[in-house]
Amino acid sequence: MLKDEARRGYWCECWTEDLTDEGPLILRASFDAYTAPQADRWVAVALRTISPAFDPDASAQAWEWLYDGRIETRRALLRCEPCTVSVTFFTTRITWTIRPVIFLPLAHRQDTELPACAYDFKPRPPQRTD
Repeated sequence: MLKDEARRGYWCECWTEDLTDEGPLILRASFDAYTAPQADRWVAVALRTISPAFDPDASAQAWEWLYDGRIETRRALLRCEPCTVSVTFFTTRITWTIRPVIFLPLAHRQDTELPACAYDFKPRPPQRTD
């Protein structure tokens, strides 16, 4: 029996792509956010954490989103529109996606342990922008 009702939120993912050989997109992280501020903060924290390792161009892309793009991302999320933030660092593109979703409660979830069916999920890579 389900104890909780469905809840609106945002599904956030971080993908990387090697641009030299058009390799596959690789899912690096995912996060379930329940508010627009929580969703864009996940991206902001990641960008602030890794931006010191970026070259000047990638760093500029990251900080441009942090200063200007983040506001538009938040507005889009509040309108229930999906958002994408990308930074290209040498031959790697890092893409964060945020999609509005409805979270359904899991019937057999015990604390932090997921039911066996949760591991059958196959993540869907974001659409290429090329």
